[in-house]
Amino acid sequence: MAKKTKNRSTQINPALVMVLVGVAMLIIAGVVLSTQGQNRNKPLQTAAVQNSDIPYPEVPRVALADAKAAYDSGSAVFVDVRSASDYASEHIKGALSIPETQMPSRLTELNPQDWIITYCT
Repeated sequence: MAKKTKNRSTQINPALVMVLVGVAMLIIAGVVLSTQGQNRNKPLQTAAVQNSDIPYPEVPRVALADAKAAYDSGSAVFVDVRSASDYASEHIKGALSIPETQMPSRLTELNPQDWIITYCT
């Protein structure tokens, strides 16, 4: 008589699956967190402006929503480049006043490692 062989189907232990899923989630979280730390002082997004009437069209513009998020999180330095009298009448709270005409001589007041957002309106 021939021996009967049992047909063993491979079953995966549910606990092992949960452990593997947990490890994968930890790896993904680590990658995301390390990436966020590297981009802390960089713009979130810039708005594409293709208008030849604006001064310095080669300078990337920051979208209003991104500037607001940077202000709320304190991740950017805002610089008002209008005249001192315009700054005195109204400005973003905490913004520095460096009029555009003085910018070349006062650049050393700014940290090049900071995300600097200039504004004039």
